[in-house]
Amino acid sequence: MNKILIVGNILKDIYLRLNERQEALEIDQNGTKWLNLGFNGSSHQFYSRSSFYSGAIVTLEVLKNLGFEAEIYGSNIAPESEDFASSFINAANYRYILCAGNQISYLTPSERRSTVFQASSISDDYDWLFVDRSAILSKTTVEELIAFLDGQKSLRFAFYAPKRISKTVEPLLKRANIIFTDHKISEKNTKAKTYLISESSIVSDKCEIKFRKLEKTEMFTHLTIYSIISATILGSILNNKSEEDSLLMAKINVENSKLDSSLSMDGLEDLASEARSNIINLRQMAKQLVGNGKGILAADESGGSIHKKFESMNIPDDYDHRRDYRNLFFTTEGLENYVNGVILFDETARQFADDGRDFVKYLTSKGIIPGIKVDKGLANMPSSTEKYTLGLSGLPERLEEYFDMGLRFAKWRAAFEITHKTPTKNAVYKNVEILADYALACQNANIVPIVEPEVVFDGDYPIEHCAGVTGIILRELFAELERKKVDLKATILKVNMIIAGKQYESKSTPQEVGKWTARTLLKFVPKDLAGVVFLSGGQTPEQATENLQEVTNNGPFPWPVTFSFARALQGPALEAWKGNNDNYPEAKEAFAERLEANCKALRKSV
Repeated sequence: MNKILIVGNILKDIYLRLNERQEALEIDQNGTKWLNLGFNGSSHQFYSRSSFYSGAIVTLEVLKNLGFEAEIYGSNIAPESEDFASSFINAANYRYILCAGNQISYLTPSERRSTVFQASSISDDYDWLFVDRSAILSKTTVEELIAFLDGQKSLRFAFYAPKRISKTVEPLLKRANIIFTDHKISEKNTKAKTYLISESSIVSDKCEIKFRKLEKTEMFTHLTIYSIISATILGSILNNKSEEDSLLMAKINVENSKLDSSLSMDGLEDLASEARSNIINLRQMAKQLVGNGKGILAADESGGSIHKKFESMNIPDDYDHRRDYRNLFFTTEGLENYVNGVILFDETARQFADDGRDFVKYLTSKGIIPGIKVDKGLANMPSSTEKYTLGLSGLPERLEEYFDMGLRFAKWRAAFEITHKTPTKNAVYKNVEILADYALACQNANIVPIVEPEVVFDGDYPIEHCAGVTGIILRELFAELERKKVDLKATILKVNMIIAGKQYESKSTPQEVGKWTARTLLKFVPKDLAGVVFLSGGQTPEQATENLQEVTNNGPFPWPVTFSFARALQGPALEAWKGNNDNYPEAKEAFAERLEANCKALRKSV
């Protein structure tokens, strides 16, 4: 059993919830709202007041729950003791935390009370010394800590480094075995194992894990989040957990704890086991989506896209016609024999089939996995015509809702146009970073991500140039996915075929498309990936199928290869339907023909 001495300050956080008044909120030049505390002739009233101890107390509470004998220097009183509050009332640093709606403002002392520590006053032996993030370290305190470390040679040292590394605290960096920090520390200052903590991620030299960003009005402050994470990592490591498991347990603890009720080791182990099981399930789901010689139907056109389709055929763009259009495809007999999954649009996921079941339940009943498009379209990059994809804001909450609705995979599209100047490195880097953030958010929500970096078919460029640009994008994408620790075995790539632009003088033959596509994928796509699915990207239905056949002929590949077409499957059916449900039989027949042709193209021709 490890005995741990914590050195740090006790904080008293006092939450004042103000009546929300819009005139009390100022908007700065970045568009951020701030609570205006300036005098304006009227008083602010708060409708609730609550206070909590935080700082070193949070660290103590977490370590005790993980089964350690731990205490804060200066007192042996535990937080649950009736005498605790009175014993620390004079030592606490007060912070007032003002909340107005989702806005929050801190009022803190201009000079925090320095942490007191005297090596000569300690008679017990300890296994670990933990200097908490709440500690305010004076030169005298640092000298006393160094003296204490020198006096107990077997003592190991964990240090939450302050933001400003002064010469005063540098000796502690050099003595530490483990360092926690919320800023980068130069390697020349320490050789300790270092964990970089933010409000939404934990990073070490081997692992990175993201967690749900917590609202401060949940009674969590910056300091509380960091204390829970650092104490959980230390406690997990001392309980002989791997680094990966220790970070996972820290994520679980911070997402499930309250100020006075962090999880026990048994609770963490149970939830960690469940999380690992979820990863296995995600991998199985990803494998199921791309296997069995079937494809994925992309029925996720946004409102703007479907409006253009309907307008071109004089079909009213209203709720009922959009429902009937989707219903046409989903109720085609034998759909489950051709597709493993269907990508839905948000509106579609909430619509109903003819039998009264919503489309999600209807597809699931046929053994088809329902998925969802979660990006929110494209926007121009600053001072540029190049695009980046919107939708990261609020994504974890939307994914949680979609999972509860029964949706099990998601898709996110980034678009790249080829011109003599584009895509630029900046556009590539920004979009692959967004794709990786999206993919990680999906896996954290137990949803399989499909990442779609599309080189747009329009343009005047040869097939070789398409191959070069696509290769660069794929190289950067998988580097970013790896950096963010996205599980490739639970990730699917949706990608363009390698083909000359529509405006190029020489059209690509199916044989050229098959050869260049296979070559590019084999060079840049890691073997661990769950699978590759192709978008049709403006090709005619027949062209997309012929090219898919030639890609198949250039196999085998280390991952499954299949189709995820929209227009190339739906186009002929739309032309037959014309917005009139009396034409359903002809439209369904046209749709079934395209499904059968593309599934046949997944089998290598002799």
